[in-house]
This record gives sequence, C-alpha cells and structure tokens, in this order.
Amino acid sequence: MRRSLLWLLAALLGAAATLLLFFPAAWMSSMVEKQTGGRLTLGDAQGTLWRGSAFIGGAASAGGAVTPLLPGRFAWKLSPLALAGVVDLELANEQALAQPVNFNGGWTQWRLSPSALLLPADGLAGLGAPLNTLAPSGRVKLSWTTLELALQGDRVDVNGRTTLEMADMSSKLSPIKPLGTYQLALDWRGQQAQLELHSLKGPLLLSGKGSLQNGRLQFSGQAQAADGYEQTLGNLLNLLGQRRPTSDGKNIIALEFR
Repeated sequence: MRRSLLWLLAALLGAAATLLLFFPAAWMSSMVEKQTGGRLTLGDAQGTLWRGSAFIGGAASAGGAVTPLLPGRFAWKLSPLALAGVVDLELANEQALAQPVNFNGGWTQWRLSPSALLLPADGLAGLGAPLNTLAPSGRVKLSWTTLELALQGDRVDVNGRTTLEMADMSSKLSPIKPLGTYQLALDWRGQQAQLELHSLKGPLLLSGKGSLQNGRLQFSGQAQAADGYEQTLGNLLNLLGQRRPTSDGKNIIALEFR
C-alpha cells in the first residue's frame, strides 16, 4: 500500500512537472483577458509559457476574431527559475520594439531595460475628450529609461522616465497636415509622475505641465496657432478649450484637466 502511494505521488509530480515544462502559450490568453478585464488578449499564441510568441489583441469580436493592437508578434523567453522567484524574461518584437526588453527581478521587485514601443495613434482617442473628437493620426512612440518597479500591496510603484513622442500628428477636423510633432515626458516616482508637454515643430503649438497621481491626471497648459495660421486653425482651437487673451493681443486656448 505504501509503495503504491509513493508511485502515485511520483506520477502526480511527474505529470505536474511535465505540465509546467510544456504549459501551452494558448492557455495564457484567458489569463491575460482575466487580468485586464477582457480589454487585452494574446492572439494566435504559439509555443509554451517558457518560450513562445503571440500578438497583442483587443477584445474578440462577435465572430471570435481578435484584432491586433500593436504591429508584429511578441516573442518571449522566460527562465524556469521563475518558479523559484527569480524572474528573467526577454521580450522581442522587431516591428514594435526598438530593441528587445529584459525584465528581471524577484517576487516583488523588477527592473525593465530601456527600449521604445511603437503605438497606433488612433489609440489616443481612447483617452476621451477632446482626443476622441479630434481623431488623431500620426506616428506615436513610447520610450523609457531603465524602470524600477516594486509591488506595494495591490499597486506597482514605478521609478524612471518615460517619453511619449507624437510625430507628424493630424486630425480629421483640420485640412492642415501635419499639425505638429509633440513630446510628453513623465518622471515617475512611485505612484506619482510629473509630466511636461511641449511642441517640437508644427503650426499647432502645445505646451503645459501637470501630474499623474494614483491614476488621476491634473494638467494645465495651452494651445495656440503659430504666426500665419490663426485663421485656418481657429475652428480646431475652439474644440480644444476656452480662449484666453494674452497681454500681447494673441488668443491662446487653455488646456485644463482636473
């Protein structure tokens, strides 16, 4: 009887080890959907938990099809040492990432190596008004320095700097294309980030500063037309906010988010 129990235990351990070793990547899709409330999923997941690839997709349509949200496929390599609390993950995507990303750490603290991610500009409309009305298009790139992350309860503290560059942006509401190129920098300190927006070029000038604290955005800035574009950009500026006259006789648009 005792020998039979030992053989049963050995068989169960062997089955568990085999399952972990060949854990199908496709099973991870439902896990990602659950953690993101159904907003994200892994499309066409291939390989295993330890070595595989998939594209990042949104919620499946009524027909079950998943639309990619980012270009290319993400390939990953995860060390089995993760079972012992040592995280060593490499993520690569030649079409979306400037260079492969390394994610290292333990149970509660991690480090993300520097890289940059190409993002679809139409995703900015998901941030709400007035971006959903403007329907922006252009090239969007999110880059970051080395990021230090730490789990604090049910939240993650972030330390480092991220930069969102929006190049040659246009809007369906303006005949002028492009409107400009802009940069939004965020300095992260735990649950807070100080942000600064400024224009790099273009007829539509944007600037401002603010903060992001526990997911709440506070921002104060302005928008104005470059010299010679006041008339052609007038209607677009009216959609962005309220006009505020300046001492030199120019009209600027106040950008306030509270």
